[in-house]
Amino acid sequence: MLTTLAIENYRSLRALVLPLSQLTVVVGANGTGKSSLYRALRLLADAGRNGAVAALASEGGLPSTLWAGPETIGRAVREGRTPVQGVQRTKPVALRLGFSGDEFGYAVDFGLPIPAKTAFHLDPEYKRECVWHGPVLRPSTLLADRAGPRVRLRGDSGWTDSGHSIALTDSMLSEFADPRLCPELLIVRERVRGWRFYDQFRIDAAAPARQSRIGTRTWALDHDGGDLAAALCTIQESTDADLLATAVDNAFPRSSIEVTASDGRFELRFHQHGLLRPLNATELSDGTLRYLLWVAALLSPRPPELLVLNEPETSLHPELLPALAALITAAARKTQLLVVSHAQLLVRALEDASVLELEKEFGATVVAGQGRLDRPAWQWPKR
Repeated sequence: MLTTLAIENYRSLRALVLPLSQLTVVVGANGTGKSSLYRALRLLADAGRNGAVAALASEGGLPSTLWAGPETIGRAVREGRTPVQGVQRTKPVALRLGFSGDEFGYAVDFGLPIPAKTAFHLDPEYKRECVWHGPVLRPSTLLADRAGPRVRLRGDSGWTDSGHSIALTDSMLSEFADPRLCPELLIVRERVRGWRFYDQFRIDAAAPARQSRIGTRTWALDHDGGDLAAALCTIQESTDADLLATAVDNAFPRSSIEVTASDGRFELRFHQHGLLRPLNATELSDGTLRYLLWVAALLSPRPPELLVLNEPETSLHPELLPALAALITAAARKTQLLVVSHAQLLVRALEDASVLELEKEFGATVVAGQGRLDRPAWQWPKR
């Protein structure tokens, strides 16, 4: 389980260190940084797939994603004696992301390249990457260390050089994960790549979830929900079939779902109490379809180590939120969840959840009530 998430200089997340539990719920008013937190976590996962550079480019490039406020906020500004103003930068441009748990930790430091004769002068570079053992980075716990193009690995006999260089725009997680030299690096990479993110499924008339398609055993619902029928059928044939029936009945009493297959094409049938015939996916209301998508995502027979949900209450009637909360609570017994939500009714219904409220302070996102001594221990690797 991850116990700490750290983000520095990503949009409004100037210096955020969050404690994570088995079920963490992030709340806050509009504009406090909840979406930025979700996107930063996705960017961290992209680093493990060597997709961080493209992900940052889709956001307008590294300069567009950096903290836009001053490098430091002095005491006079905090006390209101002087206005917020820019000063000359004393530190290099840096976007830092990291996480840690009881077993391993990982941190990455993105920066801009040294000016050169290239058209790709805004491509972010991996300035530093580290993997360590335990919750806090220390010299004695460091397992793999990347500075520039070189990777150093710690073995039984001490530090050794990996023997080859990697591009400054590539992650050592994707380019150098040799199970013989550093199996821990491979473990961290596979765990990061296994994280799942779900963010506001499509439910319009042309949504993939409303279309019939060839079905295969689906252990994890796709991000667009197009394999909904196959995912539900996979759950029905697993040991979680009773949980699926209960999740549907909790939201829609005395209702059930059926998945039919014809020539390999799977179609969803929704049997609702009081109707003479089942409804197919094209006939379902937006709220009903979205709830069934969350059922398929949360009851996956092969849950990931980390499941991240962004505003799962969207398009759901308030009466469905207790059923969704029960579904999330049940999923948290098998996997670690981080939920970003606006709905207080959903948050109150979640059992054993750790709630973190975000707010703004001088434009920067902070955790409400979190003082310096309340933060989890965290140390960034130096360039």
